[in-house]
Amino acid sequence: MLEPLSERFYEREPAVVARELLGKRLMRRLENSFLEGIIVETEAYYGSADPASRAYHGIKDYNRLMWKEPGRAFIYNVHKYWMFNVVAHKLNKIGAVLIRAVEPTKGIDVMKRNRPVMKRFELTNGPGKLTKALAIDKSLNGVPVTSRESKITIADNKIKFETGSSHRIGVKKDLERKLRFYIKDNKFVSK
Repeated sequence: MLEPLSERFYEREPAVVARELLGKRLMRRLENSFLEGIIVETEAYYGSADPASRAYHGIKDYNRLMWKEPGRAFIYNVHKYWMFNVVAHKLNKIGAVLIRAVEPTKGIDVMKRNRPVMKRFELTNGPGKLTKALAIDKSLNGVPVTSRESKITIADNKIKFETGSSHRIGVKKDLERKLRFYIKDNKFVSK
């Protein structure tokens, strides 16, 4: 496995981390297989001033990780799908980055068994789709993505691409800022 990004990478403003996670390698270690994909779409979320954030109504059991140390997996359920986030914020702040889509690069046959689809482009082009394909669920909530021993990590990757941004998808109330980031013209970005 490649060396994971350090805790310091995640100790910054969520929007900065969300943008800079694009192009990085998301790696998932299972008992008998290794899955990998390039992160192609993310969204940044903040604390109680962000109406679309899980932290909007204050600290609860399900969102407590958003107040904890950066670089940990934060996983919650929406409409029967698990959402994979990484806690990201400056010291004494609140935040996380939702990984919305990845381009699968390794272990594609296993991903297809986890999430049978006809078209490869529909395998991981959404936050619930990618968690199903990569077998990411609540059991990974709180694990550090910064440790080589973790079952899920994110590592650097040297690729060139053009970045796009928009408002976040599927939120009833949003902030003025564009907090969704994606790799332009990548077929695995959610629609």
